[in-house]
Amino acid sequence: MERITEEIREDLSRRITVTADRLADRTLAEDPAYCALLGRAELRERIRLGLRQCVEGLDRGIRGLPVELAGARATGTLLAEQGLPLASLLRTYRRGGRMVWQTLNEAVAAHDPAALPRLLPAAAVLWDVLDQLTDAMADAYRGTETARRDRDQERRAALLDALLDGAGPPDGPAAVDAADRLGLPGRGRFAVVVLAPGAPGAPGSPGGSGGPLAPDGLRVLWRIRAEGEIGLVELGHHPLESVRELLGPLGARAGVSPVVESPGDLARAHRLAALALRTAPASGGPCTALLDERLPTALVASQAELAGRLRQVVLGPVLALPAEDRRVLLTTLGTWLTCQGSTTYAAQRLYCHRNTVSNRLRRLEQLTGRTLSDPAHVVELALAHAAVLQRANAPATSPNSPTPPTPPTAPTPAGTVRRSPRPRG
Repeated sequence: MERITEEIREDLSRRITVTADRLADRTLAEDPAYCALLGRAELRERIRLGLRQCVEGLDRGIRGLPVELAGARATGTLLAEQGLPLASLLRTYRRGGRMVWQTLNEAVAAHDPAALPRLLPAAAVLWDVLDQLTDAMADAYRGTETARRDRDQERRAALLDALLDGAGPPDGPAAVDAADRLGLPGRGRFAVVVLAPGAPGAPGSPGGSGGPLAPDGLRVLWRIRAEGEIGLVELGHHPLESVRELLGPLGARAGVSPVVESPGDLARAHRLAALALRTAPASGGPCTALLDERLPTALVASQAELAGRLRQVVLGPVLALPAEDRRVLLTTLGTWLTCQGSTTYAAQRLYCHRNTVSNRLRRLEQLTGRTLSDPAHVVELALAHAAVLQRANAPATSPNSPTPPTPPTAPTPAGTVRRSPRPRG
């Protein structure tokens, strides 16, 4: 077999050149991926080199020598960098291998038809060579593609960080460039989502889209950080409430910012989403906290020092009570506020008589010096109650700090009216 391949070497080389032309034309006609990336001359040269690698591998395989794979690896690396689909490359490689065998048969038949039977053992060698070349090329392609994808993710993560952390002025060139390279419009409807640390993973990888959990037309770019995961949401025409649908399957605590209209405002939205997360109860299961629905609690959460004064000045006498008395009064106040001042509905939720609720609230009025019929006093009590809950939910809560349970948060029954407990006298 070695003698035959040596005798037809020059003729085979000429035939391989013609075969490369045929394969290039066929590839350009049948595979749009090549048309988009390579011209005929470049494709023809690449195919010619690939066919020659196959012939040289066959020659070395027949002589029992290892196949040179460096060229195949270089091809896989180069075309992965250029973005050619691996399926297209594999199809061309396999098609080229069949055409090499056909060309080899034609060259041997032209030189000595009687020698054709002696060519059959070379078939197994050729397919083995083709497998080695294809595997080497595909491995190099996948390695390069993985490295490129990692670089792209790191680049997109850095761009997201620039928007979420506010590198430079809101409408400065850095923000505009980051938004453009992430494919975000200069004006639109955006929000930021912050998941609590330890929450189940968000859909997609850093910088990736929201995937199947995102409603139609709702694009999400996720960023993983040590303190939790952050999502940049391009809302389009969807209402902000649609973010709840996005986050529901995750079963996580999350904070959601208000809508902003410019990518340059996303750093502010990020801060507000983190603040919204602080208003979500630490216990009681998953919760998606929209900042605009929790502004009083967010106000308390944003001012820790003032919140401490508010707790002490307004509810200090209540907090000084024995634990069970303190729990009963704070739970009753929280339930009454949740029921929009309805003593009747508060009693239903607390499974007690309406008079019992009225008596507890009168005691709370006596201890605090606030009257629940005075709207200004109700505001103080509501904010102070939120400050107590905020402290109870804080990670750094002292063991000696009061930790009243979170009051029920079910929707207020229809027909509820706001009213204070029955006046004394």
